[in-house]
Amino acid sequence: MRELRLQQLAAVVAVLALVAAVRPAVCREQQNNGTLEVAAEETRSARATAVIVFGDSIVDPGNNNNLHTQIKANHAPYGKDFDGHLATGRFSNGLVPSDLLAQKLHVKKLVAPWLNVDHTPEDLLTGVSFASGATGYDPLTPKIVSVITLEQQLEYFDEYRDKLVAIAGEEEAERIIDGAFFFVCAGSDDIANTYFTTPFRSVQYDIPSYVDLLLVGVDKFLRSVSARGAKRIGFVGLPPIGCVPSQRTVSGGFHRRCEPKRNYAAQLYNSRVQELIDGMKEELNTRIVYLGIYDIIQELAEDGERWGFTETTHGCCGTGLIEVTNLCDSRFMAVCDDVSKHVFFDSFHPTQRAYKIIVDNMWDTYGHLL
Repeated sequence: MRELRLQQLAAVVAVLALVAAVRPAVCREQQNNGTLEVAAEETRSARATAVIVFGDSIVDPGNNNNLHTQIKANHAPYGKDFDGHLATGRFSNGLVPSDLLAQKLHVKKLVAPWLNVDHTPEDLLTGVSFASGATGYDPLTPKIVSVITLEQQLEYFDEYRDKLVAIAGEEEAERIIDGAFFFVCAGSDDIANTYFTTPFRSVQYDIPSYVDLLLVGVDKFLRSVSARGAKRIGFVGLPPIGCVPSQRTVSGGFHRRCEPKRNYAAQLYNSRVQELIDGMKEELNTRIVYLGIYDIIQELAEDGERWGFTETTHGCCGTGLIEVTNLCDSRFMAVCDDVSKHVFFDSFHPTQRAYKIIVDNMWDTYGHLL
């Protein structure tokens, strides 16, 4: 049955390719929330064959839905402003950065989760996300909350490539991987949760030595992605972790100010990881572009009125102080009246509107390098 299904998928791909060669076509991708129409002209202008995503909750479109973990966003109010008001598992009220970047690259509207059982051929041909909320470069980070490690995400990529070959053939699969944009976003949970919230690492390491530990993980991961054929990698730096609502609440004092130690850790990591990436450029046959987000998120958190935000220190969910994942649940608490006025949706993750500003800034700053 599985071989028959793969043969059927291969036939579908062949027909699509023939139609595209004969006349301009409109491809229709059906994905739970509705139908996406992509004109053939836009497909030809695409800046990548596919978008392939690794990382944490910032870019997890729903992989955690299938895990035995508390770190999930497959319930209301998550997805409040998604098409159909669906709680897909994205940790926001709508789209997440990987979706927005895929649109910037003219690849597709949504990046599907790898663990989704309803993949279409188009999902696979144009890339998927292996990201898992609350994972990190420290091996301990995903173990604490039972989510997918970055090593496991690489193993899933290997499975994905095998499926791509089965659908499209070896040559086409290689072309897709060669032209794909690889998007990597992780590290916040290492610092916010594993180092500062639990006692496991802070008793072993000071901040600089813990950053060194994370860099070992980054180095290993990037080399592994490169070895699997990635030619272009966008590597996202860390935000000002001390300025997200939950961290203000637990460590920002009575006035909930941005917590300096967490921000110092993020800045040190960003500086060191840029040095690491610069050093790898001569060794690897891969273009790795560092994508800084610290400054724009700090501006949103400290001067959000400039962009029309009226609430920058509280999430939209519940009190906005600490609610995230299973604590952010419409069955037990209210949601703010106007999400568009909030920088953060829950106590850790930005709203779709804030994400759009962040990705627009990222694109304006680094798009010519991608």
